[in-house]
Order: sequence, then structure tokens, then C-alpha cells
Amino acid sequence: MKVTIVGAGAVGATTADNLIRRNVAEELVLLDIKEGVAEGKAQDLAQSAALLGFESKILGVTNDYAATANSTVAVITSGIPRKPGMTREELIGTNAAIVKSVAENLLKYSPDIIFVVVSNPMDTMTYLALKATGVPRNRIIGMGGTLDSARFKYQLSLKLNASPADLNALVIGGHGDTTMIPLIKHATWNSVPVSQLLTEEEQAEIVQKTMVGGATLTALIGTSAWYAPGASSAAVVESIVRNQNKLFTASVYLNGEFGESDINLGVPVLINKHGWEKIIPLKLSTSEQEAFHKSAAAVRAMNQVLTEINAI
Repeated sequence: MKVTIVGAGAVGATTADNLIRRNVAEELVLLDIKEGVAEGKAQDLAQSAALLGFESKILGVTNDYAATANSTVAVITSGIPRKPGMTREELIGTNAAIVKSVAENLLKYSPDIIFVVVSNPMDTMTYLALKATGVPRNRIIGMGGTLDSARFKYQLSLKLNASPADLNALVIGGHGDTTMIPLIKHATWNSVPVSQLLTEEEQAEIVQKTMVGGATLTALIGTSAWYAPGASSAAVVESIVRNQNKLFTASVYLNGEFGESDINLGVPVLINKHGWEKIIPLKLSTSEQEAFHKSAAAVRAMNQVLTEINAI
């Protein structure tokens, strides 16, 4: 199968690196608007084949969407990254035009393509990609919840001195510092609820650190993170390409699920060759449901900017 990654920056290149190391795609295309960047990174990655033992063919192109023809999946990472002190809302004006153009051009050459959106603000850009292309909602997936859930497991693993692989923990809602909802009361260490192992204060600390996980890294390194986002994007793509039917939190279009409609928000979904196939219901407490509606209201306010700038 063929996978396209639009945006050969740190996240896009790291996504590609993860995919080729696992031989996920027969062919991988890196596309960027800056002359030579995608070509150079594709060659650099390809030169590691003899050492890593992968068989994927890698092509880098500058703004040549014809090269993406017949792709099964496209990962959209294009747009400017969040800078220190910049809110996700401030990204909308610039990134909306980029994501809309990218999605439309990809669809032109791959009419059955599945989109994995990484560009920020992610929920709003995922919603934009759906509205701009008109493809079935199961073929538009926002990656953010997968990353947030991985960061949640990281924080839990530090406090519990546990392997992250033994933890089950979900973050739902918007992919933002104030809109995500780490479901600490649903988290388990294998089958043991972590709430039985942690004090209320420890649980609150983990939730808070998870919510500011992205901003913490931005402050430390001066730009958005890329290793965990790249690994998260690759994991979603692999579940699609290999039809793994894995459960991820992802930003998908809701049509009444969780009490919300006409919005993309992070909820648990099964991901396979069809894109996302099924939304998994959760029994939320009253406070969790209220938090979800509050998150939806914040994301909806960002989505309104798309209307104001005539993006949709």
C-alpha cells in the first residue's frame, strides 16, 4: 500500500521514520512546499534501509500531488507549528488555508484516501478537512487524542513506576491544554483501577501534567514536539494499513454520540482499513460529561473562526 505524508518537517519526517522501520507501507511519499526538503529527507531515510532492513520505497517531492496518486492514507502535518506563548486559536487563520488546499489536492489524485490530520489546532483542522472535501466521516481522523493518551500513560507510569505498555488510559475531548479530559477514574494498570493506587492529590497532579504536556515541551524546546506525535501518527496509519482494528482515542465527527453533533472531538474509536469504523461508548460520570460538553463548546468557538474567514 501507499502512504503519503504532507509536510516533511520534524513530525512528518518522524512519522515516516516510524513507518519505514516497521515496513508498514510498500511505498511512502513525502511532500513539502519547500524545494528540496522532502527530497533530501527521503534520500536520508532511504539510505538507512541497508542498516534497518526495511523494504519500503521512499519518494520525496516538492508540491507535486500527482506523485501521491492512489495513496491509501495521507498524514497531513502541514502548517506552522505552535510557538511559545501562541494559542492554538491563533494558528487557525494561517493553517486553515494550508490544510484545505492540501486535502483537496490529495483527494484529486486519490479519491478513496483516508486522512490522518495532525495540523493544529487539530480538532478544527480535522473538521475543516471533512467540510472541505465532503468525504464520508469515517475517512477523516484527527490524531490528537492518541498523542494525549500516550502522554497520560507516561505521567501515570512515572507516578506508579509502571510500564506504560501495562496501562490503559484515555484522554477524550479537544486536543488542547484546557479542552482535553484525561479520564483518570477509568484508567487501569492492567485490570486494577489506578484510583485504588493513587491519592486524590496524585491523580489531580497527573491530570494537570497531562493537560499541559504539549505546552511544557514547547516551553522547553522552543517549538512543538515531534517524537511522540510522529509515533502516534504512525500507529494510527499502521492500524489502517494493516487492518489491525485497534482502539485509539481520535478526533472524529460526532453525529449525536456523547451528546454532541456537527463537531470533531476526541473519543475512543476502532481504526482499521475503513478508517475509523466504530465509536466506543463510555459511561461517563456527570462531571465528566459536563467537562466533555465544555470542551465541545470551546472547540466549537474555534470552528466558528472558519466561518468568519470563509474557510467553510
